[in-house]
Amino acid sequence: MSRRENIDAGAVYKIMESPVGTLTMLASELGLHAVHWEDEAQIQAEGFHHDPHYPLLIETQKQLEEYFASRRKTFDLPLAPRGTPFQLQIWQLLQDIPFGQTATYGELAALSGDSKASRAVGMANNRNPIPIIIPCHRVIGRSGALTGFGGGLLNKSILLDLESQHRLF
Repeated sequence: MSRRENIDAGAVYKIMESPVGTLTMLASELGLHAVHWEDEAQIQAEGFHHDPHYPLLIETQKQLEEYFASRRKTFDLPLAPRGTPFQLQIWQLLQDIPFGQTATYGELAALSGDSKASRAVGMANNRNPIPIIIPCHRVIGRSGALTGFGGGLLNKSILLDLESQHRLF
C-alpha cells in the first residue's frame, strides 16, 4: 500500500531540520498524518504539495523545536494516523509512555490485552507514521537494549538521551 493511499488527498508537507536530521511533516485538514525521515524528492514524487505556511505544519515544527530544546515534554497536535485497529491501539499506548521513560514490547503487548503479541507490537511500532510525536523511540527490548527504529538507532539514542537528561524540567 502506498503512502498516498494512507493520507488525505489534500495533504501538504513542510520540511524542517532537527538534531536527528531532516524531517518531512505531512498534514491535511484532518490533522497531522506523518513525520518522515525521507527527502523532499520522494514526497514530491508521491504528489504532495509543499506548503511551508500551512498552520498545522507551522505548529508542528514549533512544538518539535520546543521538544528538541527541552522546553516541551508532550505534544498537543491533532493527529490523523491511518492504520489497522491494532496499530491505532498500539500508537495510542505509545503516547501513554511518559517522557523520559521506556517500555518494552512485552509490556505494550500486555497492555494491549494480548501478552503474546510482542512481535505484533514491534510491527505496529515499525509502521508508526508519526515518530517522535507518537514516541516509538521509547520502546526498547526486554534486555534494555535499543532495538529497531525507522530513524536509525543513533537517532533513537539521541532522543532517549535528550529525554533522560531533561526529565525534571
